[in-house]
Amino acid sequence: MHKIQKMVDIKAPAQRVYDFLVQPQNLPGIWPSMVEVSNVVAGTGGASDFDWVYKMGGMQHRGHSKIEEAQPAKLLRSRSDGAIQSTFRWTFRGLDGASTKLTCEIEYTIPMPVLGKLVESVVAKLNEREIETMLANLKDMMEHSTVGASVTATAHAR
Repeated sequence: MHKIQKMVDIKAPAQRVYDFLVQPQNLPGIWPSMVEVSNVVAGTGGASDFDWVYKMGGMQHRGHSKIEEAQPAKLLRSRSDGAIQSTFRWTFRGLDGASTKLTCEIEYTIPMPVLGKLVESVVAKLNEREIETMLANLKDMMEHSTVGASVTATAHAR
């Protein structure tokens, strides 16, 4: 099991950041290796289920995620099954009503055949950079976009 924890300060209210992230269809617009999100089934209170396709280690992996806990502008926790087993925990801390400290904690497995610790170590480093890029993209979108949180971002060309 690998773990990543990253934080970012975003000049946008916690509710706006939360409203964007609670909609799985927005993820491909900020997450470079998230190829596709589909079959989104909205539940109550921000919970939802969705399928995804994610590129890791040069291969596309399919899976299913469920947002298991959703506390508006405070917490999102999701669990993924399929090719990549993972748990995401997003915590939102409003700083001054106009800014957010966002923490992203991830625990995941690397779904690769046993290719050795060196290859696994390289993939883990790439995943850490991927999360940094995703958070930078989210920050940029929240701080510089005039688009509301309800807009569905579309995946960029791969």
